[in-house]
Amino acid sequence: MTHAGTEPDLADRVLGGWLGRIAGNMLGKPVERGDYWTRDRIDRYLRRTDALPLTDYLPEPPPGAENDGFELRPEWRECVRGRIHGSCRDDDVDYAILGLDLLETHGFDFSTEQVGDLWLLRLPFLQTFTAERAAYRNLAAGLKPPLTATHDNPYQEWIGALIRADIYGWTCPDAPHRAAYLARRDAVLSHTGNGVYGAMFAAALISAAFTAPTVRHALDTALTVIPASSRLARTVRRVMALHETRMTWEDTLTTVSAETAGLGWIHTVPNVGVLTAGLLYGDGDFTRTITLTVRGGLDTDSNGATAGSVAGVLCGAQAIPSRWKDPLEDTVRSAVFGFDGVRISELATRTVRLRHPQV
Repeated sequence: MTHAGTEPDLADRVLGGWLGRIAGNMLGKPVERGDYWTRDRIDRYLRRTDALPLTDYLPEPPPGAENDGFELRPEWRECVRGRIHGSCRDDDVDYAILGLDLLETHGFDFSTEQVGDLWLLRLPFLQTFTAERAAYRNLAAGLKPPLTATHDNPYQEWIGALIRADIYGWTCPDAPHRAAYLARRDAVLSHTGNGVYGAMFAAALISAAFTAPTVRHALDTALTVIPASSRLARTVRRVMALHETRMTWEDTLTTVSAETAGLGWIHTVPNVGVLTAGLLYGDGDFTRTITLTVRGGLDTDSNGATAGSVAGVLCGAQAIPSRWKDPLEDTVRSAVFGFDGVRISELATRTVRLRHPQV
């Protein structure tokens, strides 16, 4: 494997991360509602549309699908196969763009307060959700971090901070502890506990993917940046242990789902379980990784996006099959002020330019 330090290779892997995040997000978006779109319902939909095994974006619903209990999210018309012309707007991509803007504006010495200031400046309130909306409201009321995360915020351990972490991995290739440290500084604006650990884990995982020989190596490395006794770390290790026994992907998810029951479909812990299973059973294959991750249910677009980012960095942009890249038309719709319609290739170029000086 070429070292991440060579410029052409680094550029290809960073572009792979951006393309993977956006493609994985688009794949999961039509079925993003974990209490309704369970693993079983997703696979029934795929069988009904003759799309198992899943190797492309989701097919559009056949006539009468709603009567059969298949109600896709309203945005499905822009993100099913044959209808995609550039990426849809989504918070899973907006936060990667916002992170890029943060590092371009303030550099790697940014403060948590500066993250909050940038939200107020660049991000519309109605395009924030759960913990981010609570933190945004707290910021607008004049509260400062870490109170912005803890005041009247029941979503402190949900997945929002994790979806903001990619940029720290992309700009710190093969420096997982530095990537995690940056992600933590961002995450504490809105999250605590496993919510923060999820962001640190994701940033380290993506950073490690630049040079890891296998996805398992990247996961092992990412585990070193979070407390071993945390619920998140225990869940990741549990998935790894079940995978090692050669248990099937389905049975692994059934087991872990039972063990994390009650946490809710947007909580970081069960979602990282789904993500870890998708990565391990996908085994470095881009298509298999993102399709298994989305078929795993829960927060499908967030998990698909993170799995795509990791897999895209592992394999590089050139190795991502064209059926995932071409419909994106190198274009992103974004709610981040000043970025709507930006080229994906431009975002990747700007990310490579930002590479941490000590990496």
